[in-house]
Amino acid sequence: MFVTSAFAEESAPAAEGTAGAGAETHAGTAVPGEAHGTFPPFDPATFPSQLLWLAITFGLFYLFLKRVVMPRLGGIIDVRNDRITQDLDHAAKLKGEADAAVAAYEQELAEAKTKANAIGQQANDAAKAEAEIARKKVEAALDKKLGEAEASIASIKANAMKEVGSIAEDTASAIVEALVGGKASKAEIAAAVKSVAR
Repeated sequence: MFVTSAFAEESAPAAEGTAGAGAETHAGTAVPGEAHGTFPPFDPATFPSQLLWLAITFGLFYLFLKRVVMPRLGGIIDVRNDRITQDLDHAAKLKGEADAAVAAYEQELAEAKTKANAIGQQANDAAKAEAEIARKKVEAALDKKLGEAEASIASIKANAMKEVGSIAEDTASAIVEALVGGKASKAEIAAAVKSVAR
């Protein structure tokens, strides 16, 4: 601790007097010229100087805030506001582009659906027309085959009917011979077969 020689000379006799008398061990800490028992900031004698230094400190701190800190904070806030505004404008622009892209996509999708429906309808109509043509061809072929089959059946029936007459005459002649024991003339048997066939 740094002590001036004048202070050491003044405090030395006081310290000797208190130490010799068995006084308190802290008696050497007393400062000459001060009232005993008062804390210096609470001493009314020092209020004017304290108020002066408070005003000077507050003024300097206020000037520091006004000239240095606040302009920097204002600049930072302005930069952030500009950046946020730019970001919002950019986001609005991108949203507009996205909305336009979605609208174009939906329009193209609607056009594609319309084209697909038209193509599907054309394919359906073409398939129906082809099926109708194929059905008519099959019906014509079946009608032709049916006609040929009917003609063939008619000719077979006609041939069979011709042969049935001769078979009936032969059978009737054999029955008459077996039952009566005699022979009948072919004219009589043919007349009898014709009368039964009618």
